Amino acid sequence: MILYNTLGQTKQEFVPYEGRKVRMYTCGPTVYHYAHIGNLRTYIMEDILEKYLRYSGYDVKRVMNITDVGHLSSDADTGEDKMLKGAKREHKSVMEIAKFYTDAFFNDCKKLNIKTPDVVEPATNCIDDFINMVTVLLENGYAYIAGGNVYFDTSKLNNYYVFGNFKEEDLAVGVRDSVDEDANKRNKSDFVLWFTKSKFEDQELKWDSPWGVGYPGWHIECSSISIKHLGGHLDIHCGGIDNAFPHHTNEIAQSEAFLGHPWCKYWFHVLHLNDARGKMSKSSGDFLTVSLLESKGYNPLAYRLFCLQSHYRKPLTFSYESLDNAATAYSKLKSRVSALDSRLDIDDAKLKPYQNSFKSAMDNDLNTSLAVTCLYDVLKAQDLNDSEKLALVKEFDSVLSLDLESSEKSEDNNEDLNEEITALIEKRNEARKNKDWTSADAIRDDLKARGIVLIDTPQGVTWKFEN
Repeated sequence: MILYNTLGQTKQEFVPYEGRKVRMYTCGPTVYHYAHIGNLRTYIMEDILEKYLRYSGYDVKRVMNITDVGHLSSDADTGEDKMLKGAKREHKSVMEIAKFYTDAFFNDCKKLNIKTPDVVEPATNCIDDFINMVTVLLENGYAYIAGGNVYFDTSKLNNYYVFGNFKEEDLAVGVRDSVDEDANKRNKSDFVLWFTKSKFEDQELKWDSPWGVGYPGWHIECSSISIKHLGGHLDIHCGGIDNAFPHHTNEIAQSEAFLGHPWCKYWFHVLHLNDARGKMSKSSGDFLTVSLLESKGYNPLAYRLFCLQSHYRKPLTFSYESLDNAATAYSKLKSRVSALDSRLDIDDAKLKPYQNSFKSAMDNDLNTSLAVTCLYDVLKAQDLNDSEKLALVKEFDSVLSLDLESSEKSEDNNEDLNEEITALIEKRNEARKNKDWTSADAIRDDLKARGIVLIDTPQGVTWKFEN
């Protein structure tokens, strides 16, 4: 399996530290608001990666944090804590906000068939772990105390900008907010490991520490939670590309300073989902959620298919026209799979070339677009019977997770489909009788988009699936 490793910026063969055992960490949400579909693109692709690793025979343990404290409104350690911001917005406590939006996040994940990681750890569960890590960094000379806060000293590193595409002069102060520079920092790139009450008097969540009452910085959370559950050697770390700097850069700095050896071998970053205005974000006050798509009549899995039709390392531009196309394609796929006969004999040897094509696509840096094409190739194949097609669809869908086939399907679903098409044909006949050609053509076109062709005969209208 070949993956693009952001650390080195090259495609590399994926070789875990220990044989077929994979330790995987993914940055979780900051639960102060709903996840928008741009956030969820990253989680969809991470889910695909985990499921394909399992499909390929790896033993995967995946850990994800829940950030319920410490993430400020600017990634440059400035501005207001996002959790406090959410609590003020909704006149609730921080923990009420965290519980509500954590549940909302996993509800969205369920709708998108995103598997819950093996370990999900809220940051507020791990305060003692954070304090221990900061203590060790101070003892080893990688951190210092200034103005009541504890900072990581990036000047102690030979190479802080490990991903190679950031320079010190490019580091803007207050990335997302207009704020003053932190005068306590020795170096502009230094970052906070622990905040004290000296900086945020109104912070709701605070704990005792050797450096005063306060709370952890955002970056320390992922390093500490990963090491707690996965040990000192991490195989693959995932996240959105906007986390590469400064968050993941800071994770590497503090983790390797704490451990005393290289930490994570592979870094998997998913690029942004954009709309006509550019990168999607919550700060605009108008962002797209799974619930909003549902309210407009879209199946969330149509959005999952939309994401799979593009490579994770390419920016993806969202429009309702593009989503409409994905929804049509999804409906067509479902219809074609539901019509397959599962009662025929299967020749395993005939499946092998298609399995190899699917594996070749996914082994090539998780090329989901080509993997989806493999699905279409199976459905169009002349050398496969229905049961063989169904077996392959089920196998591929264990990774793609589009719910194309389920054990409850078969005759009942086919009967429902027949009834639906019969009703539409009758509706079309009535429209033609009333010379409403626009409505009649619209019904025909809608069915054709789903892969269903109407055939007008002297005896009446019949239908078939398009080859």
